[in-house]
Amino acid sequence: MIYRNILVCSVILLALVSCDRTRSSTGWDYMPDMYYSNAYESYTPNPNFSDQVTMRMPVEGTVPRGMVPFAWENNDEDRIAAGEALINPLDISSEHLSQGKASYDIFCLSCHGPEGDGQGYLFTSKRYPIPPASLVNDKVKAMKDGEIYHSITVGYGIMGAHGGMIVPEDRWKIILHIRENLQK
Repeated sequence: MIYRNILVCSVILLALVSCDRTRSSTGWDYMPDMYYSNAYESYTPNPNFSDQVTMRMPVEGTVPRGMVPFAWENNDEDRIAAGEALINPLDISSEHLSQGKASYDIFCLSCHGPEGDGQGYLFTSKRYPIPPASLVNDKVKAMKDGEIYHSITVGYGIMGAHGGMIVPEDRWKIILHIRENLQK
């Protein structure tokens, strides 16, 4: 009987000792110096640097992961230069055209419309007062693929830059879709 009481008390004591404050913690830290780091908030002073600034500028010349540098600015001279320098690397295939249409539908349709004539929902619903460019007029038909790529990347006229939203390969696919399906 005495052993049974000792066993019951031991089990109760073990259950109480093994409980912790949270269910998401094991109760022990493998590397406490990393688990409880002395992190500094972005705009707080930092004694580790001579200028006391925590948020550092990236090293000059570095490129964020996934970003493709673009050498041209948003002006007419650079657009024409990009038209001369950039050539669509993709071949015309049903796969590229269908992917180009899908990307067009996501990024371009609401402004330029299903026919590419600038009669997208944002304009026809009067939500946007300025008519978007028609992609099927003679001016755009005469543009080189590199000029259209430049326009998608850094913007053109009232159109904003979409280079941060559309990966380079999809920009070329959109151009294929415009050339083969809308400008016919």
